[in-house]
Amino acid sequence: MNWLSQFSLVMRSSVTSLKEKIEDPERMLHQLVIDMEEELDRIRASVAEAVADEIQMRRRAERERADVDVWMQRASTAMKRGDESAAKSALAQKMAAAERADRYSGDHERQRTEVEKLQESVRDLEDKIRQAKQKKTLLAARMARASSAQKINATLDRSHRQSAFAQFNRFEEKVDREEAMSEAWERMDGKDPDADELQRQFERQEREERVAAELEALKHEVSAEKP
Repeated sequence: MNWLSQFSLVMRSSVTSLKEKIEDPERMLHQLVIDMEEELDRIRASVAEAVADEIQMRRRAERERADVDVWMQRASTAMKRGDESAAKSALAQKMAAAERADRYSGDHERQRTEVEKLQESVRDLEDKIRQAKQKKTLLAARMARASSAQKINATLDRSHRQSAFAQFNRFEEKVDREEAMSEAWERMDGKDPDADELQRQFERQEREERVAAELEALKHEVSAEKP
């Protein structure tokens, strides 16, 4: 059944087109139903051809069956008038007609079975199209909601990337990067931040010790000046 494969290809093609143009789901679903109906019309035409073949085969078998009766009647008439040779020839024609009738009947039966299957398939497709029409509005609404949600999410995503919070985070990251680069260059120049910090701690401690010593000396000096 090549036409069934063609119908499936049309359906897949239509669905692909539908996905590519989802921004107008109602129009695309309407077009999809139209495509399905047009393809169904072509399929119905093909099935009609098969039905016509079945009708012709049936009529041909009926004509051959009628010829069997005709030749049998002729053989009987010939025998009644004593013409055995004509009767024999008529019986031979009757047998040939019977063989053709059997052959045509077999062809007709096979064609009839095939036609019944094709007609059942057409009815199934017609039912699917009716269901598609019933679901069209609901599907359009669902697809519209999905498309709207995607647009909203995209807008929110762009908003988040461009918001003050995002800019603040990017600035903080930039400062961290600059500090890291500055330290990196200091290390490349032979400087050790840990050693520098240790040096500053020693210098601070030594300064505090000198201040304490001077404070103690000042106390002694003031004490000595008192009467």
